[in-house]
Amino acid sequence: MVIILGDKIYFRGKFFKSLRFRIMLLLIVIGIIPCIVVGQGIISNYEKRAVSVRTAEIQNQSTMLGSRLGKAGYLKGVPSETLDAELAQLADIYSGRILLIDDEFQVVKDTYDMEEGKTIISEAVMECYEGNNTSEYDSKNHYIEVTQAIQDPNSGQTEGIMLVSVSTDSVVDSVDVLHSKAVAVEIAVGVVIITISFFISALLVRPFGRITQAIGAVTEGYDTDNLHENAYTETMLISDAFNKMLGRLKILDDSRQEFVSNVSHELKTPLTSMKVLADSLLAQEGAPAELYQEFMEDIAAEIERENKIINDLLSLVKLDKTSADLNIKSENINDLLELILKRLRPIAVQHNIEVVFESFRPVIAEVDEVKLTLAISNLVENAIKYNHEEGWVHVSLNADYKYFYIKVADSGIGIPEDAVEHIFERFYRVDKSHSREIGGTGLGLAIAKNAILMHRGIVKVHSKEGEGTTFTVRVPLTYIA
Repeated sequence: MVIILGDKIYFRGKFFKSLRFRIMLLLIVIGIIPCIVVGQGIISNYEKRAVSVRTAEIQNQSTMLGSRLGKAGYLKGVPSETLDAELAQLADIYSGRILLIDDEFQVVKDTYDMEEGKTIISEAVMECYEGNNTSEYDSKNHYIEVTQAIQDPNSGQTEGIMLVSVSTDSVVDSVDVLHSKAVAVEIAVGVVIITISFFISALLVRPFGRITQAIGAVTEGYDTDNLHENAYTETMLISDAFNKMLGRLKILDDSRQEFVSNVSHELKTPLTSMKVLADSLLAQEGAPAELYQEFMEDIAAEIERENKIINDLLSLVKLDKTSADLNIKSENINDLLELILKRLRPIAVQHNIEVVFESFRPVIAEVDEVKLTLAISNLVENAIKYNHEEGWVHVSLNADYKYFYIKVADSGIGIPEDAVEHIFERFYRVDKSHSREIGGTGLGLAIAKNAILMHRGIVKVHSKEGEGTTFTVRVPLTYIA
């Protein structure tokens, strides 16, 4: 649909918005406009050239005839039938009119026999009396006007003016014929250009059509083959970006399937343990109270484990960085870390772990207290739980003009080199048996990383198996929305 509002034109509809239409329009503009400009230029130059040639011819004829009129003393009253005939012949040849004007500005001779005896004073006549022959083309009324001084051959004085007016209708007729032919040529060229542009545009956008089909196939399931469309640099870039996106989608899908499998497994394990314990009690008739007490304690522990897994899952969902709603406030990070460590020191005491906090300067930053506390608590708690007896955990705080830095280092068991890149994955455990012994769910580091990312921060880890682990957190002092 084409909508015209005032002097503006708006195109609506898929075709008018398509790349193919725009390529066609560009080719048509590039092809037709130069053709029109060249055609009009040729016609304009032809008209100028024809008028120039006609003016030169008339000036030459006027110069020769003016010289003869001066020698014959025609303006002094000397009659000459020969000169009269030549004047009439010149006027007839060029379909014009000739006036002879004496030094008193009176018309001595008029080939139309209309103005004889009358006085004529014009700018062209006055300029010619001053010694400057003139020529002028009136394109509106289609005539050329030439003035020629008639001089006395003896004294050299100007004794009169010959004013020649010549019609240019023949030139105008030729221009009209040329214009008609030019329009016909332009229409023919336009049809050819439109046809060619139709096929060229279809050829140029064909690779994009193949890309569209490949992307559309994603909605029906991930294609196993990558996109290889190398027709242009742009299609190569689109193909590379699409292949990266497709690879990322496959990774996300695999991660989603693995996550669902892990969640099912983690939630099922405590339930299985509880069922085994309950079935064992039911199978034993008259079991002593001590046995019931022991089994019920085990069942309560499994329920607590199940509850912790569910709570961690809920925390992870709430920390979805694409949908979470942060409650950003200006907080004293020093006080926040002191409070976190105060809560976790009882756990450290149970394992004879020394917790040390070192602050290099006061730090005030814009953060969500609850979510940042959750992140740092998980890092410190892991450092305590995965440590040696009588080990240490060192927490430090520093800042520069843009970020604040929290470092959590421990003397613990460390992380194998091949496991470092996976530790932030959900349910990933380096040592599954040891993790279950200390009550780990495999979600703590995933929760910590998501909470830090929500603050537009980053977390890095450096670890060596058997020598301890260091987590470094960097968060902007001013929250970037």
